[in-house]
Amino acid sequence: MDRAEAPGILKRFTDGYNEAYRKLDPEAVDRVESGPLAEIGHADMRTQGALTPGGNPRYPSLVLDDARFTVPKQAGWPKFFVADTRSNRDRNRWLVVFLSDGPKDPWRAAYLSIVSPDRVPKFATDEDGYAEAVPVTAGRDTGLARDPAAVSRAYTDFLRTGEGGAFAPGPRTSGVREERDKLRRTPTFWTEFIDVPERAPDFPAPALRTEDGGALVFFTAHHRERRTMAKGLRPAVTDPRTRTLVTGELKTSVTYTRVSESAVRVPPAAGGKAAAGSEGKAGGKTAGKPAGDDGKIVFLNRIESVTAVKGE
Repeated sequence: MDRAEAPGILKRFTDGYNEAYRKLDPEAVDRVESGPLAEIGHADMRTQGALTPGGNPRYPSLVLDDARFTVPKQAGWPKFFVADTRSNRDRNRWLVVFLSDGPKDPWRAAYLSIVSPDRVPKFATDEDGYAEAVPVTAGRDTGLARDPAAVSRAYTDFLRTGEGGAFAPGPRTSGVREERDKLRRTPTFWTEFIDVPERAPDFPAPALRTEDGGALVFFTAHHRERRTMAKGLRPAVTDPRTRTLVTGELKTSVTYTRVSESAVRVPPAAGGKAAAGSEGKAGGKTAGKPAGDDGKIVFLNRIESVTAVKGE
Protein backbone atom coordinates (compact mmCIF):
# COMPACT_ATOMS: atom_id res chain seq x y z
CA MET A 1 0.00 0.00 0.00
CA ASP A 2 1.02 3.61 -0.41
CA ARG A 3 2.00 4.98 3.01
CA ALA A 4 0.22 8.21 2.10
CA GLU A 5 -3.08 6.29 2.40
CA ALA A 6 -2.55 5.43 6.06
CA PRO A 7 -3.74 8.71 7.69
CA GLY A 8 -7.02 8.54 5.79
CA ILE A 9 -7.54 4.91 6.83
CA LEU A 10 -6.97 5.81 10.48
CA LYS A 11 -9.42 8.73 10.25
CA ARG A 12 -12.05 6.51 8.62
CA PHE A 13 -11.67 4.07 11.51
CA THR A 14 -12.03 6.67 14.27
CA ASP A 15 -15.00 8.28 12.52
CA GLY A 16 -16.69 4.89 12.14
CA TYR A 17 -15.86 3.87 15.71
CA ASN A 18 -17.40 7.04 17.11
CA GLU A 19 -20.46 6.64 14.90
CA ALA A 20 -20.93 3.04 16.07
CA TYR A 21 -20.77 3.94 19.76
CA ARG A 22 -23.08 6.93 19.38
CA LYS A 23 -25.71 5.09 17.36
CA LEU A 24 -24.93 1.67 18.93
CA ASP A 25 -25.01 0.31 15.41
CA PRO A 26 -23.36 -3.09 14.71
CA GLU A 27 -23.32 -2.36 10.97
CA ALA A 28 -21.10 0.63 11.64
CA VAL A 29 -18.76 -1.70 13.54
CA ASP A 30 -18.53 -4.04 10.54
CA ARG A 31 -17.59 -1.20 8.22
CA VAL A 32 -14.41 -0.35 10.16
CA GLU A 33 -13.55 -3.41 12.28
CA SER A 34 -12.90 -7.11 11.74
CA GLY A 35 -11.61 -10.12 13.69
CA PRO A 36 -11.48 -9.94 17.50
CA LEU A 37 -12.02 -6.19 17.58
CA ALA A 38 -15.33 -6.60 15.72
CA GLU A 39 -16.41 -9.36 18.11
CA ILE A 40 -15.81 -7.04 21.06
CA GLY A 41 -17.60 -4.22 19.26
CA HIS A 42 -20.66 -6.37 18.55
CA ALA A 43 -20.91 -7.40 22.22
CA ASP A 44 -20.59 -3.73 23.22
CA MET A 45 -23.43 -2.82 20.86
CA ARG A 46 -25.67 -5.43 22.49
CA THR A 47 -24.86 -4.50 26.08
CA GLN A 48 -24.96 -0.74 25.65
CA GLY A 49 -28.01 -0.94 23.38
CA ALA A 50 -29.89 -2.84 26.08
CA LEU A 51 -28.92 -0.32 28.75
CA THR A 52 -29.36 2.84 26.65
CA PRO A 53 -31.98 2.15 23.94
CA GLY A 54 -31.91 4.71 21.18
CA GLY A 55 -28.17 5.21 21.21
CA ASN A 56 -25.70 7.34 23.12
CA PRO A 57 -25.31 10.67 21.26
CA ARG A 58 -23.13 12.07 24.07
CA TYR A 59 -20.52 9.35 23.68
CA PRO A 60 -17.12 11.11 24.02
CA SER A 61 -15.22 10.99 20.75
CA LEU A 62 -12.18 8.79 20.51
CA VAL A 63 -9.25 10.78 19.12
CA LEU A 64 -6.14 9.05 17.81
CA ASP A 65 -3.38 11.43 16.73
CA ASP A 66 0.42 11.72 16.68
CA ALA A 67 0.30 8.65 14.45
CA ARG A 68 3.38 6.75 13.33
CA PHE A 69 2.67 4.24 10.60
CA THR A 70 4.64 1.03 10.12
CA VAL A 71 3.96 -0.42 6.68
CA PRO A 72 5.57 -3.68 5.57
CA LYS A 73 6.40 -4.56 1.98
CA GLN A 74 4.00 -7.32 1.00
CA ALA A 75 3.34 -9.03 -2.30
CA GLY A 76 -0.24 -10.16 -2.82
CA TRP A 77 -3.06 -10.25 -0.30
CA PRO A 78 -3.99 -10.08 2.52
CA LYS A 79 -1.99 -7.07 3.68
CA PHE A 80 -1.65 -5.26 6.99
CA PHE A 81 -0.01 -2.26 8.62
CA VAL A 82 0.25 -0.84 12.14
CA ALA A 83 -0.66 2.64 13.38
CA ASP A 84 1.15 3.64 16.59
CA THR A 85 -1.02 6.46 17.95
CA ARG A 86 -1.64 8.75 20.88
CA SER A 87 -5.11 8.48 22.43
CA ASN A 88 -7.22 11.01 24.28
CA ARG A 89 -8.23 8.19 26.67
CA ASP A 90 -4.92 7.73 28.52
CA ARG A 91 -1.17 8.29 28.32
CA ASN A 92 -0.37 5.01 26.59
CA ARG A 93 0.28 4.38 22.93
CA TRP A 94 -2.55 2.66 21.07
CA LEU A 95 -1.35 0.23 18.40
CA VAL A 96 -4.05 -0.39 15.80
CA VAL A 97 -3.53 -3.17 13.25
CA PHE A 98 -5.35 -2.66 9.95
CA LEU A 99 -6.05 -5.58 7.61
CA SER A 100 -7.35 -5.88 4.06
CA ASP A 101 -8.08 -9.10 2.17
CA GLY A 102 -7.97 -7.65 -1.32
CA PRO A 103 -7.89 -4.52 -3.48
CA LYS A 104 -11.66 -4.10 -3.19
CA ASP A 105 -11.83 -4.95 0.52
CA PRO A 106 -11.79 -1.89 2.82
CA TRP A 107 -9.06 -1.55 5.39
CA ARG A 108 -10.48 -2.46 8.79
CA ALA A 109 -9.00 -2.51 12.30
CA ALA A 110 -8.61 -6.06 13.61
CA TYR A 111 -6.39 -5.57 16.67
CA LEU A 112 -5.99 -2.84 19.27
CA SER A 113 -3.19 -3.02 21.81
CA ILE A 114 -2.56 -0.46 24.55
CA VAL A 115 1.15 -0.21 25.37
CA SER A 116 3.17 2.19 27.50
CA PRO A 117 5.41 4.40 25.33
CA ASP A 118 8.64 2.86 26.61
CA ARG A 119 7.52 -0.66 25.60
CA VAL A 120 6.63 -0.02 21.96
CA PRO A 121 9.09 -2.13 19.94
CA LYS A 122 11.44 -0.69 17.35
CA PHE A 123 10.78 -2.28 14.00
CA ALA A 124 13.35 -3.32 11.43
CA THR A 125 13.02 -1.22 8.27
CA ASP A 126 14.76 -1.10 4.91
CA GLU A 127 16.42 1.90 3.29
CA ASP A 128 13.05 3.10 2.03
CA GLY A 129 11.46 2.95 5.48
CA TYR A 130 9.34 -0.13 4.88
CA ALA A 131 9.03 -2.76 7.60
CA GLU A 132 9.36 -6.53 7.26
CA ALA A 133 6.32 -8.76 7.67
CA VAL A 134 7.22 -12.16 9.10
CA PRO A 135 6.05 -14.91 6.71
CA VAL A 136 3.33 -17.24 7.94
CA THR A 137 3.57 -19.79 5.11
CA ALA A 138 4.00 -23.31 6.46
CA GLY A 139 7.54 -24.62 6.15
CA ARG A 140 9.26 -21.25 5.87
CA ASP A 141 11.98 -20.50 8.37
CA THR A 142 11.02 -17.36 10.32
CA GLY A 143 14.09 -17.31 12.55
CA LEU A 144 11.81 -16.96 15.57
CA ALA A 145 11.45 -19.00 18.73
CA ARG A 146 7.83 -19.63 17.67
CA ASP A 147 6.18 -19.04 14.28
CA PRO A 148 3.45 -16.36 14.45
CA ALA A 149 0.75 -18.78 13.27
CA ALA A 150 1.60 -21.14 16.15
CA VAL A 151 1.54 -18.61 19.00
CA SER A 152 -2.21 -18.84 19.65
CA ARG A 153 -2.09 -22.62 20.03
CA ALA A 154 1.01 -22.42 22.22
CA TYR A 155 -0.82 -19.97 24.47
CA THR A 156 -4.04 -21.98 24.77
CA ASP A 157 -2.02 -25.16 25.40
CA PHE A 158 -0.19 -23.37 28.20
CA LEU A 159 -3.43 -22.16 29.77
CA ARG A 160 -4.75 -25.72 29.65
CA THR A 161 -1.68 -27.59 30.93
CA GLY A 162 0.75 -25.06 32.39
CA GLU A 163 3.47 -26.76 30.34
CA GLY A 164 5.55 -25.82 27.34
CA GLY A 165 7.79 -23.08 28.68
CA ALA A 166 7.31 -20.75 25.70
CA PHE A 167 6.00 -17.77 27.71
CA ALA A 168 7.57 -15.57 30.35
CA PRO A 169 5.82 -15.65 33.75
CA GLY A 170 3.43 -12.76 34.34
CA PRO A 171 -0.19 -11.76 34.91
CA ARG A 172 -1.29 -12.84 31.42
CA THR A 173 0.35 -16.27 31.58
CA SER A 174 1.07 -17.86 34.96
CA GLY A 175 -1.19 -15.26 36.58
CA VAL A 176 -4.21 -16.42 34.54
CA ARG A 177 -3.66 -20.01 35.64
CA GLU A 178 -3.35 -18.94 39.28
CA GLU A 179 -6.64 -17.06 39.11
CA ARG A 180 -8.33 -20.01 37.45
CA ASP A 181 -7.10 -22.40 40.13
CA LYS A 182 -9.05 -20.38 42.69
CA LEU A 183 -12.27 -21.03 40.75
CA ARG A 184 -11.88 -24.68 39.79
CA ARG A 185 -13.45 -25.89 43.06
CA THR A 186 -15.26 -23.63 45.50
CA PRO A 187 -17.91 -24.38 48.15
CA THR A 188 -20.67 -23.16 45.80
CA PHE A 189 -19.52 -24.06 42.25
CA TRP A 190 -16.84 -25.73 40.17
CA THR A 191 -15.46 -24.47 36.89
CA GLU A 192 -14.31 -25.98 33.60
CA PHE A 193 -12.15 -23.97 31.18
CA ILE A 194 -11.87 -24.51 27.43
CA ASP A 195 -9.38 -22.46 25.39
CA VAL A 196 -9.58 -22.45 21.60
CA PRO A 197 -6.67 -21.23 19.42
CA GLU A 198 -7.42 -19.20 16.30
CA ARG A 199 -5.59 -18.61 13.04
CA ALA A 200 -6.03 -17.33 9.48
CA PRO A 201 -8.08 -16.76 7.47
CA ASP A 202 -10.67 -15.62 10.05
CA PHE A 203 -8.14 -14.59 12.68
CA PRO A 204 -4.72 -13.99 11.12
CA ALA A 205 -1.65 -13.36 13.25
CA PRO A 206 0.12 -10.38 11.67
CA ALA A 207 3.76 -10.08 12.70
CA LEU A 208 6.44 -7.44 12.18
CA ARG A 209 10.17 -8.04 12.51
CA THR A 210 11.82 -6.00 15.25
CA GLU A 211 15.34 -4.58 15.31
CA ASP A 212 16.54 -7.27 17.70
CA GLY A 213 15.70 -10.07 15.26
CA GLY A 214 12.48 -11.04 17.01
CA ALA A 215 8.95 -9.99 16.11
CA LEU A 216 5.85 -8.28 17.42
CA VAL A 217 2.96 -10.72 16.90
CA PHE A 218 -0.77 -10.08 17.27
CA PHE A 219 -3.05 -13.07 17.82
CA THR A 220 -6.55 -14.15 18.84
CA ALA A 221 -7.91 -16.87 21.15
CA HIS A 222 -11.36 -17.81 22.44
CA HIS A 223 -12.07 -18.93 25.98
CA ARG A 224 -15.06 -20.64 27.59
CA GLU A 225 -15.67 -20.83 31.31
CA ARG A 226 -18.48 -23.07 32.55
CA ARG A 227 -19.55 -22.75 36.18
CA THR A 228 -21.71 -25.56 37.56
CA MET A 229 -23.43 -24.82 40.83
CA ALA A 230 -23.56 -27.05 43.90
CA LYS A 231 -26.81 -28.89 44.46
CA GLY A 232 -29.64 -26.59 45.46
CA LEU A 233 -27.96 -23.41 44.15
CA ARG A 234 -28.69 -21.43 40.99
CA PRO A 235 -26.14 -19.40 39.02
CA ALA A 236 -26.40 -15.62 39.08
CA VAL A 237 -24.99 -13.00 36.72
CA THR A 238 -24.85 -9.79 38.75
CA ASP A 239 -23.02 -7.38 36.44
CA PRO A 240 -25.68 -5.36 34.53
CA ARG A 241 -23.66 -5.26 31.30
CA THR A 242 -22.89 -8.97 31.32
CA ARG A 243 -26.49 -9.81 32.19
CA THR A 244 -27.67 -8.31 28.87
CA LEU A 245 -25.74 -11.06 27.02
CA VAL A 246 -27.46 -13.96 28.80
CA THR A 247 -29.38 -16.49 26.71
CA GLY A 248 -31.10 -19.59 28.02
CA GLU A 249 -32.24 -20.07 31.61
CA LEU A 250 -29.93 -19.89 34.60
CA LYS A 251 -30.78 -23.19 36.33
CA THR A 252 -27.69 -25.19 37.23
CA SER A 253 -24.80 -23.71 35.21
CA VAL A 254 -23.61 -20.67 33.30
CA THR A 255 -21.07 -20.56 30.46
CA TYR A 256 -19.11 -17.40 29.62
CA THR A 257 -17.56 -17.05 26.17
CA ARG A 258 -14.70 -14.59 25.84
CA VAL A 259 -12.42 -13.42 23.06
CA SER A 260 -8.88 -12.24 23.73
CA GLU A 261 -6.62 -10.22 21.46
CA SER A 262 -2.96 -10.00 22.38
CA ALA A 263 0.30 -8.39 21.35
CA VAL A 264 3.47 -10.32 22.22
CA ARG A 265 7.16 -10.06 21.55
CA VAL A 266 8.53 -13.30 20.17
CA PRO A 267 12.32 -13.59 20.49
CA PRO A 268 14.67 -14.92 17.81
CA ALA A 269 15.23 -18.66 17.65
CA ALA A 270 17.96 -20.06 19.88
CA GLY A 271 21.30 -18.80 18.70
CA GLY A 272 19.81 -15.65 17.20
CA LYS A 273 20.18 -12.09 18.42
CA ALA A 274 18.88 -11.56 21.97
CA ALA A 275 15.36 -10.19 22.25
CA ALA A 276 14.42 -7.09 24.20
CA GLY A 277 11.47 -6.52 26.54
CA SER A 278 10.38 -8.79 29.38
CA GLU A 279 7.41 -9.26 31.60
CA GLY A 280 8.23 -9.55 35.29
CA LYS A 281 5.91 -10.59 38.08
CA ALA A 282 3.96 -7.34 37.82
CA GLY A 283 4.00 -7.25 34.03
CA GLY A 284 6.86 -4.75 33.75
CA LYS A 285 10.54 -4.97 32.86
CA THR A 286 12.87 -6.91 35.10
CA ALA A 287 15.07 -4.38 36.86
CA GLY A 288 18.80 -4.65 36.21
CA LYS A 289 18.43 -7.44 33.64
CA PRO A 290 18.24 -7.27 29.85
CA ALA A 291 14.60 -8.10 29.17
CA GLY A 292 13.76 -11.24 27.28
CA ASP A 293 17.27 -12.74 27.46
CA ASP A 294 15.73 -16.06 28.52
CA GLY A 295 14.18 -16.52 25.09
CA LYS A 296 10.58 -16.38 26.30
CA ILE A 297 7.55 -14.87 24.57
CA VAL A 298 6.56 -11.68 26.40
CA PHE A 299 3.09 -10.13 26.56
CA LEU A 300 2.88 -6.40 25.87
CA ASN A 301 -0.91 -6.25 26.08
CA ARG A 302 -3.91 -8.55 26.29
CA ILE A 303 -7.54 -7.43 26.03
CA GLU A 304 -10.25 -9.94 26.95
CA SER A 305 -13.98 -9.34 26.66
CA VAL A 306 -17.15 -11.36 27.30
CA THR A 307 -19.06 -11.88 24.06
CA ALA A 308 -21.77 -14.39 25.13
CA VAL A 309 -23.31 -15.88 28.27
CA LYS A 310 -25.45 -19.02 28.24
CA GLY A 311 -27.52 -20.33 31.12
CA GLU A 312 -28.54 -23.97 31.47
